[in-house]
Formats: sequence, C-alpha cells, structure tokens
Amino acid sequence: MIPDEILGLILLGALLIVIFIGFPIAFTLIILAIIFGYLGFGPLVFDLMVIQTMGLMSEEVLAAVPLFVFMGYILERAGLVDRLFRAFQLLMAPVRGSLYIVVILTATIFATATGIIGAAVTLLGILSASTMLKAGYDRRLAAGAITAGGTLGILIPPSVMLVLLGPVAGISVIRLFAAAFVPGLFLSVLYLTYTLVRCYLNPRLGPPLPPELRAKSFGEILRELIFGIIPLATLIFAALGSILAGLATPTEAAAMGAFAALVLAALYRRLNFRLLRDAVVRTLETTSMILFLAVSANFYAAVFGRLGTGTWLTEQILALPVDPMVMLILIMGLIFLLGWPLEWPAIILIFLPIILPVVQALGFNLLWFCILVAVNLQTAFLSPPVAVAAYYLKGVAPEFDLKDIYAGMLEFMVLQLVGLALVFLFPDLALWLPRLLYGGE
Repeated sequence: MIPDEILGLILLGALLIVIFIGFPIAFTLIILAIIFGYLGFGPLVFDLMVIQTMGLMSEEVLAAVPLFVFMGYILERAGLVDRLFRAFQLLMAPVRGSLYIVVILTATIFATATGIIGAAVTLLGILSASTMLKAGYDRRLAAGAITAGGTLGILIPPSVMLVLLGPVAGISVIRLFAAAFVPGLFLSVLYLTYTLVRCYLNPRLGPPLPPELRAKSFGEILRELIFGIIPLATLIFAALGSILAGLATPTEAAAMGAFAALVLAALYRRLNFRLLRDAVVRTLETTSMILFLAVSANFYAAVFGRLGTGTWLTEQILALPVDPMVMLILIMGLIFLLGWPLEWPAIILIFLPIILPVVQALGFNLLWFCILVAVNLQTAFLSPPVAVAAYYLKGVAPEFDLKDIYAGMLEFMVLQLVGLALVFLFPDLALWLPRLLYGGE
C-alpha cells in the first residue's frame, strides 16, 4: 500500500508530465484528481468534488470576472480605445519617442478596463504597429513597448487575475487591488522612463512624428482630449475608485463599469446588436475557460491536500537548512519558470495552493507575496521562447519578425525584473496603499 503522501507526490508528477505532453489542463485535473482520490480515500472523492465545486461557485466575488471581461470587450469593440490612442498621439506628436509614450499610456489606462493580455496586446498592435514603422521607429523597441504595455492588465486593478487570486490566498480582493495599484503604475513609469531616455540618447530610435500624423490645430487636440480621454478615464476612475474607497464591492463596481461601458458605446454611436453579440460571446468563452479551470483546480487541490502531501512537503521544506529569504527567491524562480509553459490561471489555481502553506510557515506577509507573484507572472509573459505576448503581436502585425519581437521583449523583461526586485526589497511599494486606506498590515 502506497502512503497517501507519496500518492500525492505521484499525483503532482503525473500532472506535470501530462501538461507538458499537451493535454487540456482542466480535464486532466479532474481525471487525475478522481483517480488518485479514489485510490487514496475511496468513493468519498465524489462527495469532495461536489462540495468543492459548490463552495467555489458560491464565492460572490467571482461574479466580477465576467463583468470586468465584458467591460473590457465593450470598450475594445466600440472603438473607445482607438479614440484614446488618437488623443494621446496628437498630444505627444512633437516629442521624441512619442508613439512609445502613447502606447504605454494607452496600455496603462486600458489595463484598468481589462485584465485579458491577449486583447490588450492585439489591440495595441493593430493601433500602433504600422504607424510606428511608418514613422521610422525602431522595430525592437516598438515590439517591446507594445507587448510590455499589453501585459500591464494582469497587474493593474481591476485585474481578473487578482479577482481569482484573492479567494485562493484567502485575502480580500479589495486589499489586493490596493496593493497592486502602486507596483502597476511604477512599472508603467519605468517603461516610459526607459523609452524616453533611449530616444533622448539616440533620436533615431523614435523621432517626432511627421506632419501628416500631427494635429492640424489646437482645437483638434482639445476635441480629441475631451472625447477620447475624459469619458473613458471617468468610467475607469469611478469603477476602480469606488472599490478602493470601499463604496462598492468588486462585483458591484464591475456591474457599474459594464453598464457604463454600454452607455459610452451608445453615446459614441457604436452600440449595435453585432457588437453586443460579439462582446457577450467572447465574454462567455473567456469566463467559461477561467471558471472551469478554477473548479477543476480547486477539486485537484482539495484531493492533494486531503492526501496530506501539502503538509508533508511544507514540513520537509521547512526542515531544509536554508534562509527564509533564499527560500522565497527559489519560490519566485519556480513561479517564473512555470510561467513559460503555463497560463496564469493554472499557476494561480493549481500550484499556488501548494506553495502558500510554505510561505505562511516562513512568516512572510501574504499580501506582499501575492503581489510578488503577480509581478512575477507578468514578467514570465515577456520571457522567450514561450512568451505568448509575442504570438499575439505577430498575429496582428506580421511585418514584425519574431526575432525582433523577442529582442524587444527581453529589454522590457529586464525592466520587469528590476520592478520585481524593488517590490521584493521594498515591500512598502505594495503594502503602503492598503495600509493607508484600510489600516493594519
């Protein structure tokens, strides 16, 4: 008879093997959990599956996932981000590297409306790739700015990843939003500073825009600023601000944001049945994928925990003669490597529940740790050769070679690692705002 702890280790090893072979993760999780759960504790595994599924789906905060996704898709499909991009372009046209600034600013604001990396990178690529090349911008730096900007949505609230991370870690989603806000904006500023300095030192990387891409008058700039930036910024500030101020739960704010996005689309005369249908279908596809994976991963983690392997692993790791900070660095390295072949939901829902007991036993602040994980996963999206952001950009901008995209992403991945190191060394970057707003640690 195999001890339950060893059975759990075999379960974990089987999962890794099957994932790297290429089987669908959600179905694999359920099948493996049923097989090994039945071997470990018999028919009780089926009761556990029902209890875990009902428990997870009763989490009210998960209702925010489809609402935030829907809001992002409406803003994307209604062309509101196009107006935002155009407004920034006209405003920044005389500046060196203006299109880099425009891309990153647009990405930062759009990140507060959607946490879907594919949508952000794709839209930014469509809006800016050809314009950048036409203006004589450096291909590598352009690709890096687009892909790095597009990944900000995974960190800047209201991030879908943070909505899922909260219940997994047992932390308030509102506190996670507050903790992620400063690191997210800090990374955006880091990107802006890097591109501006590069263009100042070498103007050929990003010259000022030619006359045909500039505004004809100050009135045109003012009009685009009013209609391109203010309505969208007001919507996002109201939704995110109501959450951080404690006036609304994430689910309530997501509902208000989704409704306001519909109102804006109607005011811009873009709302029609086709747009609404496309947004609803894409929301259903994205949400179904995320929540089905959440259910299957929750069941898998429950079987793994009931076998006692998590507790056993925690005891074994704590017994190692390794400094806690070194152990935390090793955990960050593991998460970074997992981010190459796996999407973030798999890491958050499958592996984080295994790691969290170790982090708690080591005495680290869980809120700070979760923000480190979020920044780390954002870094992984820019890490060749598996980085999915590269393929999103290549799909909508075939004029970019993959080698140029990879080279540009590597530059911004270094900036990401700098950001991760700073959050690691200075925890107050993540903890200052939630402490200010809500007190405690």
